[in-house]
Amino acid sequence: ILDSFTELTAELTAELTARKKQYEFYREELLGFEGRTDVEWKKLGDIGKLIRGNGLQKADFREDGFPCIHYGQIHTYYGTSADKTISFVSPELGKKLKKANKGDVLIVGVSENTEDVCKPVAWLGDDIAISGDMFAFRHNQNCKYLTYLLQTVDFSVYKEKYARGAKVIRLSQEKLLDYEVPIPSLSEQAEIVAILDQFDTLTNSLTEGIPAEIELRQKQYEFYREKLLTF
Repeated sequence: ILDSFTELTAELTAELTARKKQYEFYREELLGFEGRTDVEWKKLGDIGKLIRGNGLQKADFREDGFPCIHYGQIHTYYGTSADKTISFVSPELGKKLKKANKGDVLIVGVSENTEDVCKPVAWLGDDIAISGDMFAFRHNQNCKYLTYLLQTVDFSVYKEKYARGAKVIRLSQEKLLDYEVPIPSLSEQAEIVAILDQFDTLTNSLTEGIPAEIELRQKQYEFYREKLLTF
């Protein structure tokens, strides 16, 4: 009886892992343009600019007011894209802070590990204030397409090569802007985004649902274990 619960938990964990790997495989396939002569490769610095945030502290948060994002929230709350914030500052402070515009890619400047440094979020909402240790990348491409590019294995390898730091890891602005990305037509970018959005939605659904299911089964397992092993 107890083995059946253990096996079910293992199956749910394997399912989540398999779906994540499937998503990553399709993302790498769709964003791999090697050998394509019709696609130009450009440095990020050639297609846009970085706007560094300033001055925003978590102590400045209010229940309402001018919308804002602190860099730490990108690590803990936001996914591939967003159009609303969970935090606000006073309108007076909001006027003083650097802003991200609709279509910018929000990029974290620091992390405790190389994997999470430069985590991107496509910003799809109205203007927001942004904190220090993060950037708004302003460009003329599809913001979600660029965001997906900054989730690839290729960019991870690039970060491993150039990110620096001990307790706090950073990728310099210069190196970030030197990163080369493939630039197909805007229509092809939109097609790629549409496909990856479907996988992203499915993966997020599984990521939210399966761990909750695993936790429920674990509690169920512990309940029956105590019942069955109490004599």
